[in-house]
Amino acid sequence: MAMSVGGDSAEKPMSDINTTPLVDVMLVLLIIFLIAVPVAIQTVKGIKLPSVVFDPTTTKPENVSLSVAGAGGTCQVYWGTTPVTHQELLDRAVAKLKTEIDRQGGPGNPDLELPEAHVRADINTPWRCVAGTIYNMQMAGFAKVGFISQPKGGGA
Repeated sequence: MAMSVGGDSAEKPMSDINTTPLVDVMLVLLIIFLIAVPVAIQTVKGIKLPSVVFDPTTTKPENVSLSVAGAGGTCQVYWGTTPVTHQELLDRAVAKLKTEIDRQGGPGNPDLELPEAHVRADINTPWRCVAGTIYNMQMAGFAKVGFISQPKGGGA
């Protein structure tokens, strides 16, 4: 890309911008994006993804609040604020579920509402600690085990 300065002093240098290389680059980028977008958006037909909506947690007195922490490779589970071992967690969960079912009229009650387990886990807790807690609660019979998290600031 040279600039024409002319042969004699009366002519001024040419100061127009050569847009041809810019247009060439833009066309090449357009073609690349037209080819790349269908490749990046490959989907399987017939799969419906769930829509994500922020639902505030409804805290019922019968729900179980668990906290999981894992410092130094150890797993510590808290039932409310009381530390429990995995066996104690399983025993307490079975007892809680049995008590709640009996309180609501037994397993034959069509309006039976089982309690939920809400798990709060520290961000640095190893996944095996959280998975073990979920497994124990499911083995006890809790059908709903959910995570409690801190939503990001800035609104929904």
